[in-house]
Amino acid sequence: MGGEVERDGLRFDPGISQQIEAMYTTPDVVEQRRVVRAALALRPGDRVLDVGVGPGLLAAEMASEVGPSGRICGIDISDSMLAIASTRANAPGGPGVELEAATVARIPHPVESFDVVVSTQVFEYVDDVPGALDEVRRVLRPAGRVVLLDTDWGSLVWRSGDDGRMARVLTAFEDHLADPHLPRTLADVLAKSGFTLTHQQVVPILNTGYGAHTYSAGLIDIVAAFVPGHGDVTAEEAQAWADDLRALGDGYFFSLNRYLFVASAL
Repeated sequence: MGGEVERDGLRFDPGISQQIEAMYTTPDVVEQRRVVRAALALRPGDRVLDVGVGPGLLAAEMASEVGPSGRICGIDISDSMLAIASTRANAPGGPGVELEAATVARIPHPVESFDVVVSTQVFEYVDDVPGALDEVRRVLRPAGRVVLLDTDWGSLVWRSGDDGRMARVLTAFEDHLADPHLPRTLADVLAKSGFTLTHQQVVPILNTGYGAHTYSAGLIDIVAAFVPGHGDVTAEEAQAWADDLRALGDGYFFSLNRYLFVASAL
């Protein structure tokens, strides 16, 4: 949910963009960025493109790592996300983050512009993943690296007082995704797109006991706002679903797996 793509009613307007920014400051996603940065292994002077830059937190952290001799560019199709990212565009000790409205289907940079391309929570929203990877390869230098992080929503375990309602809500929420199970096939697609896979890793999120400053607490609001009118879910049912989760208190349980892929361009 980085902000790159808008699908079927999930619009990254100012309201949802602010919700996502709040989710991305939770300890869950702070730890996720630490894992991503470790996989990136950036060096001073690296040129990096962040596809679906979202609220700009990762971009700002990367800017500090590449230093003033490096380059950080971020693209996103959401003006609201870009506005939030612009508040972080001048990280201490790094280059200014260059931000531009664009999609991964048409990256507005010349051939071999970057050493690294990173994209978190974006490719599961992309209809043409091979085409997007072709664009990534085009802007990468030979032997450049791509780092992708996406969710398999089939890994989700979320305690509920009504399992049938939970299943209906989660099925309806999948309407906003191009492929809710992308990680299962992403290694094959990367290989067929001319990349050599060098690293794979699971990045779990676990929330036990309800807490407002967690990834899943923020996700409740986004799901409840999206699902009415999708499948057979009504607004009343979505609200009852959300209320039930928050009422679980210490008995609350949420677990979700994201998958990290690192590959080099041939």
